[in-house]
Amino acid sequence: MNTVTSRKPVLRTVSLLLLVSLCIPFLMGAEIGAPSTKNRQIALMVRGIVSAQHLTQHKLDDEISERALDMFIDRLDPMKLYFLKDDIEAFSAKKRELDDMLEKGDLQFAHDVFLQYIDRMEESIEVAHDLIDAEHNFKIKEYISTDWDNLEFASDRDVLTERWRKRIKYNFLVLKGDKTEGEEARERLHRRYNSQLKQIQQTSSDELLEIFLTSVTTCYDPHTTYMSPTTSENFEIQMRLNLDGIGAQLTLEDGYTKVTRIIPGGAADKHGELKTGDRIVSVGQDDDGEMQDVIDMKLNDVVSLIRGKPGSTVRLGIIPEKSSESKILTIKRAKIELKDSEARGDIVQYQVPGTKKTLRIGVINLPSFYMDMDAARRGEKDYRSTTRDCRRIIEEFNEEGIDGMIMDLSTNGGGSLTEAIDLTGLFIDVGTVVQVKDPLGRVQQYDDRHKGTSYDGPLVVLCSKFSASASEIFAGAIVDHGRGIVVGDSTTHGKGTVQNFLELGSRFFNISNPPNLGALKITMQQFYRPGGDSTQRRGVYSDIVLPSITDHMKISESDLDFAVPFDQVENEVDEVLSARSAEVIKALKAASQKRVKDSEDFQKLISQIAEYKKQQEEKRVSLNEDTFFAKKEENSAQEEVQDNLEKRANGEADVFPDTYYHQEVLNITGEYIQTQS
Repeated sequence: MNTVTSRKPVLRTVSLLLLVSLCIPFLMGAEIGAPSTKNRQIALMVRGIVSAQHLTQHKLDDEISERALDMFIDRLDPMKLYFLKDDIEAFSAKKRELDDMLEKGDLQFAHDVFLQYIDRMEESIEVAHDLIDAEHNFKIKEYISTDWDNLEFASDRDVLTERWRKRIKYNFLVLKGDKTEGEEARERLHRRYNSQLKQIQQTSSDELLEIFLTSVTTCYDPHTTYMSPTTSENFEIQMRLNLDGIGAQLTLEDGYTKVTRIIPGGAADKHGELKTGDRIVSVGQDDDGEMQDVIDMKLNDVVSLIRGKPGSTVRLGIIPEKSSESKILTIKRAKIELKDSEARGDIVQYQVPGTKKTLRIGVINLPSFYMDMDAARRGEKDYRSTTRDCRRIIEEFNEEGIDGMIMDLSTNGGGSLTEAIDLTGLFIDVGTVVQVKDPLGRVQQYDDRHKGTSYDGPLVVLCSKFSASASEIFAGAIVDHGRGIVVGDSTTHGKGTVQNFLELGSRFFNISNPPNLGALKITMQQFYRPGGDSTQRRGVYSDIVLPSITDHMKISESDLDFAVPFDQVENEVDEVLSARSAEVIKALKAASQKRVKDSEDFQKLISQIAEYKKQQEEKRVSLNEDTFFAKKEENSAQEEVQDNLEKRANGEADVFPDTYYHQEVLNITGEYIQTQS
């Protein structure tokens, strides 16, 4: 299955202050044992495939080995709160040997590093508990560093204890901001750190294998990753937009599995008693299965217990948000459609300023390029598809009558390459949509071969730095074919590589039910716009740029380690300028800049952007109470942006919310429509 993959995790970028409070590494499963024969075989498979088929053709050598050790340590201890300098020096003695280990499938070093990590965590968490019970002075002037990349590992335990003292002070300040103080705050922090330690102690060998192998593969490029069986299953669920379960979004908070969202139309929504904020403390199967305690259990394991076949029953022991009394809910599982990531459409009435004229503007909000890969493999004709859903919406627009259209890809992190090509075909007649180059330098064109369009009127593509991969294929083709204009952040994300999703079990075992060995998502191709430019690192430039905090966040492809360089191939398309007159774009840009200059909302945002950039340069947070909360107030703009992005990504907001930013997008679209008529 070819996929340009998703950059959805980017949408979870949190504020500077929140980042400081998140130290749980990305881990998920029984306790670590010795490396198994199965995992050694998986390591050999991954090493062989990546060495032979990766786009860069980089061999697994000492350079990759050194990168991988740094990456592995950073994934375990990104804020340098556990390992000591002596640990790192001991690990570094083997920094050029990881490639040799993988040649033999030897995983013992990874296990040894992880066991040392657990030991160091146990020591640090014990210190943390003492500091939680200590008194702290919040009136003195001191800071906690957020420049983790340039932070040295602590030379001894005393230096590390001082680092933890500041961290605990910061935790107390964050909790106070959430109206939690005194003994309640202490109890929450004790519970939090006990839970973090238990989570890590539950890590399985399979999960450690994912962390270690991905530390190696991401040294080739940021998007080549090994997925454990659980992770690969979750990836396919996201692509097909359905799963079997109760329809609740969960998170882990201080040891409790907390309900953060009830999916509309799902089993829990229809049941009616499970609410946002409820904490799940136990899970039982069917009507009489034993209730299993899930406090401090890893989130993936809790999710596995709750998921099940449609029609079966699960019992949840919950503590409601504003209660200390538990109760048991019995919910019948069902197939859940993940509608938060599907295409949604609406027609917006736009009053042309200074006239009585009203324009009808169709808006499609597309959060991802989804495709039910499993159904496609089975040969089903009506499998879930981005293009099919968007075609239906466009047909509805055409029936009702629209003057222009906005394709909103501002929260779209990518997805299926096939869907990106097919969706572009709804807007162009025929011709090249994307060009793809393989590791041997061979270039293949992927064309829209279906003559005619579903929509051929004025088109505006709304993008941001969160618009990645498949979004950039679509936007780039629209520009190169002269079909429309791009509005939003100065450029898109800049991910111009294609990944293949290889299920290792079915790849190496030609049997009807191959073992689940996880999957490798490997970068094997680079894509190029019809005009010859790659979007890699560069993205698709907007014709009209609107002020935005996201435009200044370090979230682009070019900000990632070991990103593939920008490149070009032959120009396969001469730009058709009928809908992209340079004169028209210049006039639209000038008119927009004047409105932005005259807008109090935009001018306030521009001031907030300046403050945000200043804070990013400081790379520290004050632990003085008065200064901390003053800065927190100044951070409100960024937190508001984050909240809005979360809501839009979850499908909780309107298709096109009524904001001053979107009003300006409508102004641009309205003027553009009039130039085209």
